[in-house]
Amino acid sequence: MRFSSLPFLFGFLPITLTVYFAVPTRWRNLVLLLTSLIFYGWGEPVYISIMVLSILIDYTHGLLVEKYRSRDKLARWFVAESMILNLSLLGFFKYWDFFAANLSLIPGISIPALGLPLPIGISFFTFQTMSYTIDVYRQDAPAQKNMVSFGAYVTMFPQLVAGPIVRYRDVAAELNRRTNSMAEFAAGARRFTVGLAKKVLLANSIGTLWDAELAAQSAGTLTVFGGWLGIAAFGFQIYFDFSGYSDMAIGMGQMLGFHFPENFDYPYTAASVTEFWRRWHISLTTWFREYLYIPLGGSRMGTWRTVRNIFLVWFCTGFWHGASWNFILWGLHFFVWLMLEKYLLREFLQKLPMWLRHGYTLLVVFAGWGVFAMEDLTVCGQYFRTCFGGGTLWSAADGYYLTAYGLTLAILAVGSTRWVKNGWNRLPERARDVLGPVLMLAGLVVCTAYLVDGSYNPFLYFRF
Repeated sequence: MRFSSLPFLFGFLPITLTVYFAVPTRWRNLVLLLTSLIFYGWGEPVYISIMVLSILIDYTHGLLVEKYRSRDKLARWFVAESMILNLSLLGFFKYWDFFAANLSLIPGISIPALGLPLPIGISFFTFQTMSYTIDVYRQDAPAQKNMVSFGAYVTMFPQLVAGPIVRYRDVAAELNRRTNSMAEFAAGARRFTVGLAKKVLLANSIGTLWDAELAAQSAGTLTVFGGWLGIAAFGFQIYFDFSGYSDMAIGMGQMLGFHFPENFDYPYTAASVTEFWRRWHISLTTWFREYLYIPLGGSRMGTWRTVRNIFLVWFCTGFWHGASWNFILWGLHFFVWLMLEKYLLREFLQKLPMWLRHGYTLLVVFAGWGVFAMEDLTVCGQYFRTCFGGGTLWSAADGYYLTAYGLTLAILAVGSTRWVKNGWNRLPERARDVLGPVLMLAGLVVCTAYLVDGSYNPFLYFRF
């Protein structure tokens, strides 16, 4: 069930909120747990068992870690055991077929592919549950004694299937006690509506251009200009799709009394690749930094080990996104550019005009999105061969697409900067109080009209 679907907007969400606020406060975690399991099992009910198993594994291991903390070796074993079990579940469902296909290329080895449907959001909730036992071991948060409350944390539907990745310590206090107010609920509803509009009105609109350019690639009519136009379309689509989802998740969390971490900070305004990754999918980069990079030694053990640690982080970042070689290449693409910036390009880039630094960053990032988007490496190679001069420069179709999507691209470009937010904040408070509810209602009406009328409503991160 997608947030940008009519059953969710006019069925699941209002019913859930009604029941949630109708019951006494002490029962709200139970309501959140049960409704989240219904949400998760909407498409594949059988995978509720995977979710329940994950809850049991980490709930029990959190208690064991806290109980045996004075015996450090035993506590560390329980942390390691929980990580092994979690990663085994993730590996079996997400990566079995990948390893089976690649290992079967070796003469004498034949491993059957299972073709199992991927449990929605397994990469996200696996990282969340892994952070729990680690946080308990580090004494960053106490073990949760109430299994219902812990289950509500693991299954919480606003951020269950696509983040942001909420570490246990971020919401540990609110799981036990949180306050609700009309002001907080209203702020959450506004944030949700903004995210819905970004997803439905912007991401969906430009996604059709990317599909058209992919079709041109398949038909052999892609041009240099069309190739880059398609990559720009995908770059904007994935940003407004994913950041829109994060806005909806954060907004719904606020409506329920939770405060989730921000996940995007205008990444396309970055002036370096390093800065871009401080602004994009912040919860994921934070997770890898705190639970992989720093435990490996970070940058404290010399240049060689720093490079090794960053390589491992970016290999895992790419592989986390999907069981396909293009995701690994995407991760290594950014590893290379981050290393170049760290050791060779830093001073050179700082001497460049800001507009040129922005241009360089966007070129690297959007080229990476091309690798990310095309799982077939043969298609990907052909596409980039065209982009870098292996085809005609321009065609009449490019003129048509530029005319048809030019205004949308301009809106997306402006919308990915702070200009809109800054302009809104400059309005008098009285004007914001009047315009806010009007724009919110208009946004809901227009988004609903689009959803009723159209069938193109993908969500890119559901596959992760």
